[in-house]
Amino acid sequence: MRVVLIRHAEVDHCWSRCCTSEEFDAECRMYDVAPIKEKEYEIQRIEHRRIYISELSRTLATAERLFPKEELTVTGLINEVPLRSSFDMGRKLPLWIWNVSGRLQWLFNSPRQAEGICKTQQRARLFTEMIVEEDVDCVAVTHGFYMNTLLSELRKKGFKTDKTHAKFKNGEYVIASI
Repeated sequence: MRVVLIRHAEVDHCWSRCCTSEEFDAECRMYDVAPIKEKEYEIQRIEHRRIYISELSRTLATAERLFPKEELTVTGLINEVPLRSSFDMGRKLPLWIWNVSGRLQWLFNSPRQAEGICKTQQRARLFTEMIVEEDVDCVAVTHGFYMNTLLSELRKKGFKTDKTHAKFKNGEYVIASI
């Protein structure tokens, strides 16, 4: 069984370099609905029986570009880990501070974030169990931050991967097989 995880195409959104907490939350919402950039991605022809996409539009647009006219299965189990500002502040802070502090809160399961690491791992485990039970080669068009948790769950089930690095570029894919 082979599972191909593809990070969605690059999103056509220009983040503000500095923002207040309210502005950062608005930026995150805008990013989630922004279209993908018109760019070609190289992907080898992959044999598959099913294509999964997340509920976010950027995975749909990516899958339609890579696999035109093929049936797609939408599942929230492979959505990106949601992110919001880590605290309320009217003063502008650099974007990297909001990103790092929000992901640290995720790591420590802070209630300030919509989802902590435990919930993300649970979603990845449920998706992994679902595809293992179906036992068919598949593709999952998903998100960069979430991919690492999903790869970890696949490895726990005995999958071997062709790449081991933790940061995947837009349009990049990794093959996990058992």
